[in-house]
Amino acid sequence: MWRRLLWILIAVVLLLSLAGSVLIAFNLMGEEPIPAQPAAFQSTPAQVERGRYLALAGNCAGCHTTRGGAAYAGGLAIDTPFGTIYASNLTPDDTHGIGSWSAAHFWRAMHHGRSKDGRLLYPAFPYPNFTKVTREDSDAIYAWLRTVPRAATPNEAHRLRFPYNTQAALAVWRALSFKPGTFVADAGKPAEWNRGAYLVDGLGHCIACHGSRNMLGATEEKRGMSGGLIPIENWYAPSLTSTREAGVADWAAGDVVALLKNGTSPRGSVMGPMAAVVFGSTQHLNETDLQAMAVYLQQLPQAEAAPAPAAPIRRDPGEMARGNKIFDQRCAYCHGDVGQGAVDAYPPLAGNRAVNMASPANLIQMVRHGGFLPATAGNPRPYGMPAFGHVLDENEIAAVLTYVRGSWGNNAEPVSARQMMQR
Repeated sequence: MWRRLLWILIAVVLLLSLAGSVLIAFNLMGEEPIPAQPAAFQSTPAQVERGRYLALAGNCAGCHTTRGGAAYAGGLAIDTPFGTIYASNLTPDDTHGIGSWSAAHFWRAMHHGRSKDGRLLYPAFPYPNFTKVTREDSDAIYAWLRTVPRAATPNEAHRLRFPYNTQAALAVWRALSFKPGTFVADAGKPAEWNRGAYLVDGLGHCIACHGSRNMLGATEEKRGMSGGLIPIENWYAPSLTSTREAGVADWAAGDVVALLKNGTSPRGSVMGPMAAVVFGSTQHLNETDLQAMAVYLQQLPQAEAAPAPAAPIRRDPGEMARGNKIFDQRCAYCHGDVGQGAVDAYPPLAGNRAVNMASPANLIQMVRHGGFLPATAGNPRPYGMPAFGHVLDENEIAAVLTYVRGSWGNNAEPVSARQMMQR
């Protein structure tokens, strides 16, 4: 009896050891050892300037700079379903930043998601996308970061629940969800398309918002940029593969460029998290890169959209009447009596695809908290929508949105109490 138990125990230990070895192998896949004494890094002014531009393309400051804080000094709290992660200090401070890092250490973080001290990094830092960045571009960003002012800002400890706060859990996640690899150009596509793919899928990490995530928080690559609810923030990043949401396959390339450059175009405007992306990143990109991104986004494989309802959706007449009254009092002055909007000022609501999307999450957020376009060089004084969350209760917000989604030719589902519970 005891001998049998002993053999079972030995077998379990061996299996655990084997599993641990496999896990370690997965997490070291493709990594090259870093020399104890790396070669001295010599940058050029052109490389530093390129790194500055690439850091804008990746919107690095968007996470690594807090409001009112030193540039790239970290500290921004990133809330996730697993707890709170704090962005790290990227300044060349030797103690708290990356001043003691070599270019090889920085490349390993970008490409493999591993810190200088060997710790696995949490994918709130989007290394599953940055792994596609070339070594040349990684070195350029590193060269730029070495020039920003040092900030002796200590890194905040992450506040994650068990077991998500363990390296073991992160190692399992990586074994299941991460594979390092560089961008491979499609020989069957023109250089412009490939440049757009490199920016959108790599530094731009667009799928991090516009893709859906599984229960472990990993983006579902096979589904592409088919849209998804941004965790905790509860903004819906609409599908880029459907023209009924945010797809641009039927747009002129110039309109896509204008949207990314100015935050607004004849075909639509950006608000919410995307406004921050335009403000901090895409408005600073050159026309050639914006055109390349537009070409790539226009040629994304299109998903089969659910057919539009053939008949008008049934709505509660009392709810529609309440919504109509609120709209006339609060909304019609800007958006018009019949949702027609005002050219170059207030967007039309009639026929607006943001209004007609299946998810009303963004509409709810805009009514609660306001909606604001980014201030850009091409649109320096944008119009905005004030918040109404302090003057309308949840039932009133649901009523007015139900009215808007069912008027002037719009035919989207009423806003439910359950949808209003997502905050």
